[in-house]
Amino acid sequence: MNQTITIGTRGSQLALWQAEYIKKRLNSHFPDIEIALQIIKTTGDRIQNRTLIGLGKGVFTKEIEVALLDGTVDLAVHSMKDLPTELPDGLCIAAIPAREDPRDVLVTQSGVSLGELPKAAKIGTTSPRRRSQLLYLRPDLQVVDVRGNLDTRLRKLHETDLDGIILAAAGIKRLIGSEIITAYFEIDQMVPAVGQGALGVETREDDFEMKELLSAVNHPDSELEVSAERSVLRGLGGGCQVPIGANARLIDGGLSLIGIVSSPDGSRRVVEHISGDSSNAVGLGEALAEILLQRGAGEILDVTSGAKE
Repeated sequence: MNQTITIGTRGSQLALWQAEYIKKRLNSHFPDIEIALQIIKTTGDRIQNRTLIGLGKGVFTKEIEVALLDGTVDLAVHSMKDLPTELPDGLCIAAIPAREDPRDVLVTQSGVSLGELPKAAKIGTTSPRRRSQLLYLRPDLQVVDVRGNLDTRLRKLHETDLDGIILAAAGIKRLIGSEIITAYFEIDQMVPAVGQGALGVETREDDFEMKELLSAVNHPDSELEVSAERSVLRGLGGGCQVPIGANARLIDGGLSLIGIVSSPDGSRRVVEHISGDSSNAVGLGEALAEILLQRGAGEILDVTSGAKE
């Protein structure tokens, strides 16, 4: 097969690593295909000096999806947690490769763990989900907004008065190495973002040849877990700018799913678990969303959304 395909990607080091990873995976199956990368700057990349809260969904994906729809690029590689649950008409997720560690991690200046940090220590994160769950664990901490790419946030840790930062384990392991990680937050301690640790490869719904090529890099178990988590988020009507987390794990042929909805300050939270047949991943996600809403998550979401308007 002789053809050239173009991958659309953000320009950060991590995004380029992810795009190169998919390029290598595809070339291992189809060595005759020439694959090029095209860097596309998104709204989220342009805004570095203020929070992204209130800008709506897709701040890290919209411009890339426009390029997909107009044929400028043939496929796009995203961090799955950045993708809204509703994609633009004409686009689809054609592959989810094997997932990396979905957990959040703490990286501290001094190398001490969360429990050993002094009172009122400053911890950096821009994620409402991480902020909320961190304050539940340690309400005495000062949580400081720290935006930027992975390398930028790590540099700020060492160049400012921050005591630590919270990051995704997956990005650190892919780009730097796990040796800089001070401590891992276990799944039930800090529930990860929906799709965290997974990559999503997006293409046009009617590009059947591309979808066939991408099926070679899809990992069915990771696809199943992410589908369940996205079903939870869809059922709650939330996004990455609301304190919502969900994580699904395949265990002995079944699917175990945890979800959380929390107030921004961590004072109110609803955490629920569900498990069932892995063949009904989407249905389990919908069921968990309904349980969360019945237990009070809807009220928390209404208050949180109202505070942003």
